[in-house]
Amino acid sequence: MAKLNAKQERFVAEYLIDLNATQAATRAGYSAKTAQEQGSRLLSNAMVQAALAERQKKLAAKFELTQERVVAELVKIGFSDIRKIINWRSNVTSMIEDEETGEQRMAVTNEVQLIGSHEIDDDTAAAISEISQTDKGGLKVKLHDKKGALIDLGKHLGMFKDQVEHSGNVLVEVVRFSDAK
Repeated sequence: MAKLNAKQERFVAEYLIDLNATQAATRAGYSAKTAQEQGSRLLSNAMVQAALAERQKKLAAKFELTQERVVAELVKIGFSDIRKIINWRSNVTSMIEDEETGEQRMAVTNEVQLIGSHEIDDDTAAAISEISQTDKGGLKVKLHDKKGALIDLGKHLGMFKDQVEHSGNVLVEVVRFSDAK
């Protein structure tokens, strides 16, 4: 099999950064005007495809990435449960002092309490995207995209198939473009 030229090699390296063929073609030195077409053409090149597959295989081995590990991480996100991270209670009554009058009065509030990091399991911790302090002194807990993880899992397992139904008479016109003028 023939070797890739320098620009093609650079394209392969650049493409693996963000998987954007147009940007990779530009960074590899192809004209910005034709980068979209060049990127598409390069991705359809058998030698480039083989080089990409080989580099991806090496990256996966280096970082011990397997389908099982990726699916396991998606499962952690997709089946995460907020109740493992926070406790909440509504209609909590307590006596508070009125700031203006100094008088004691009953207040009804809602209570939210974050469970300590030493108390949550590793799977739950992996599902957390962000914990931050709010302007009012509270805490904000954000989980990774649960729906996105479930969709990715479903696709991986072949649960979702794109189906196109046609009814009636369908006319398909094929147009071929030629370089000749």
